[in-house]
Amino acid sequence: MQHMQKQKILIVDDSEMNRSILADMLGEEYEILEAEDGVQAIAALQKHGMDLSLVLLDIVMPEMDGFGVLSVMNKRHWIEEIPVIIISSETRSSHMERAFEMGVTDFISRPFDALIVHRRVVNTILLYAKQKKLVGLVADQIYEKEQRSNLMIDILSQIVEFRNGESGLHVRHVHILSELMLKELMQMSDRYKLSRADISLISTASALHDIGKIAIDEAILNKPGRLTPEEFEVMKTHSMIGANMLKEMPIHQNEPLVRVAAEICRWHHERYDGRGYPDGLKGDEIPISAQIVALADVYDALTSDRVYKKAIPHEEAVKMILDGQCGTFNPLLLDCLTNSAETIQRELSSDSPARASQREMRNIADEMVRHEELAASERTLYLLEHERMKYRFFAQMTQETQFEYTVSPAMATITPWGAEQLGLDELIMDPLNDKRVRSLLNEGDWQRMIETLHATTPENPTVTHVFKVNQHGRWRWSRIIIQSIWSADDPPQYTGAIGKAIDIHDSQAKMDTLERMASHDQLTGLLNHASAKKQIVKRMESSLDSQFALVIFDLDHFKFFNDNYGHDFGDRVLVHMAEKLRQRIRKCDIAARIGGDEFLIFLEYRDDVEPIIKRIFSFLSGNYGNLDISISMGIAEASLLGADYDSLFHAADQALYIVKRNGRGYYRFYNNMMRDVLSRISPIESEGRPSAHHPHESAAGSTEEEDAK
Repeated sequence: MQHMQKQKILIVDDSEMNRSILADMLGEEYEILEAEDGVQAIAALQKHGMDLSLVLLDIVMPEMDGFGVLSVMNKRHWIEEIPVIIISSETRSSHMERAFEMGVTDFISRPFDALIVHRRVVNTILLYAKQKKLVGLVADQIYEKEQRSNLMIDILSQIVEFRNGESGLHVRHVHILSELMLKELMQMSDRYKLSRADISLISTASALHDIGKIAIDEAILNKPGRLTPEEFEVMKTHSMIGANMLKEMPIHQNEPLVRVAAEICRWHHERYDGRGYPDGLKGDEIPISAQIVALADVYDALTSDRVYKKAIPHEEAVKMILDGQCGTFNPLLLDCLTNSAETIQRELSSDSPARASQREMRNIADEMVRHEELAASERTLYLLEHERMKYRFFAQMTQETQFEYTVSPAMATITPWGAEQLGLDELIMDPLNDKRVRSLLNEGDWQRMIETLHATTPENPTVTHVFKVNQHGRWRWSRIIIQSIWSADDPPQYTGAIGKAIDIHDSQAKMDTLERMASHDQLTGLLNHASAKKQIVKRMESSLDSQFALVIFDLDHFKFFNDNYGHDFGDRVLVHMAEKLRQRIRKCDIAARIGGDEFLIFLEYRDDVEPIIKRIFSFLSGNYGNLDISISMGIAEASLLGADYDSLFHAADQALYIVKRNGRGYYRFYNNMMRDVLSRISPIESEGRPSAHHPHESAAGSTEEEDAK
């Protein structure tokens, strides 16, 4: 029976003891390879390549340190295929952040814990296996869609080729040539920072390089002989025509394919020495996309039959290009052409729709492997990659800040949109001790959030808070929803959290406005009666050691103002009185307009309230314009009646009534001698406010004589 071959792990550490410890921990399940420095590690990577399932890499080593190894792995794109876990006692944030930026998957600190080492190694290898499986599944699903998109581009470009009287293979050849030379360029140099996605985009967009020829007269386009200077000037316009056609599209202007296709159309006839058209660009002023298509276009023109010439052999075509007979090109691209010569001849000579489909399928698979969301640089051990893609997409579409926090290593990642809004980096090491992160919330809110998060369980992992968040110096209301993450251990261990912050500032402001409109008098801006009553009742229930007084006052002869000067004038008087009231009361006092020209004041005090009453009464009495304004005021004290709002209101109202009946223009405190008579005049009603203006004048007269001060 054939045994399954073990997966290979390369351990890179200058300490033989450390290598031995790790080998003992992992040797039963994996084939262990060892290297004592970076140079040996590179040699092992060259020898075993994709057979390696994982690299455990120390940072501090002689000859070549861990960062040197990572640099080589990035340059040769090994990091995209082979996961790396750092093993080191060096835990400085700068080192860890640099390592993660270079593609490291995880970090294990010394001294080694066997359980942690084993779990992280297994999780990392499983993650990469799942990624590769996902590549196949996704590639199968999107293949048909990609083929249809490419087919439409091919059809459009073939229309141009048909008008040009050519075989129809030129577009496909330029596509293949561009792709092959760009791949060689990526291997040779990092000068242009090309990704697999860039190569796919440029090679696809190359199909539209001559789309502008659709507007050129066929007599010029298919002329078998040399063009006259005038005809050549007309022919040269196709580059600008094509670029303008793409730029003037009513939709899709921001699509990368449209942008790259437009720059290829415009500049694929520019020359590296600046002698091309239409803009005379020189060197790397010409986008690399246009440079590569220009070279591919010239090569295929030389090696293909045209109406004006026969095809020439590959070797002769390359020699003509290298000798400068067909213009000047980027020397680096010429090296790419030379190095790819064998592959170019093989691919072009055997090109067919079936082979093209195979090549496209391979490109899709390669791109999926190296895609940002599936790459080795993804900094997580959890099998949540697919979900994270969805979260990131939805967060960006809904303008939500998406974030993830891990306990070990202590690290937070934030979606690009959220990081920009908060003024933070997308990756933050040790975020709970980062000053910029801590400044997002006030300290009290931080403590509250941390306490509630620590109180979560695997069964109840979610917490929600509404906090003000500091966004570039502006405090805005946000709803923060966080879910704690737990390990599969028994018992489960808290390993981090994921969450999102939703900006609700505008909606909160609208809600605040609506609440204010519902709780305040629209004319004066003071509280209305219902809201004032709620606040007063709450105050009396919570401040048991204080004394309280309720004051009701109105303007004397206010009807005269309205009748003689108009209601607009009367409103201005009320606004004036409300403003004076705000100026005189203390922060702890409550003021309200309770209807018409009637106002309410609630006072909290320790000793004697009458000095406070005198100051308020004196300040409110005065004039508005050239008119004298006087007020009448009734006061009820809780020390006499108890902390019951309805009783206080009833008593203050009746004291005010006596003032109004006794001449107006002064204030009066309610006392027990008023109780019997006043109860007949103004009994407490269960709902609403009793009237202060009663018709029982004869009954009130005796009371005023008995109780007059």
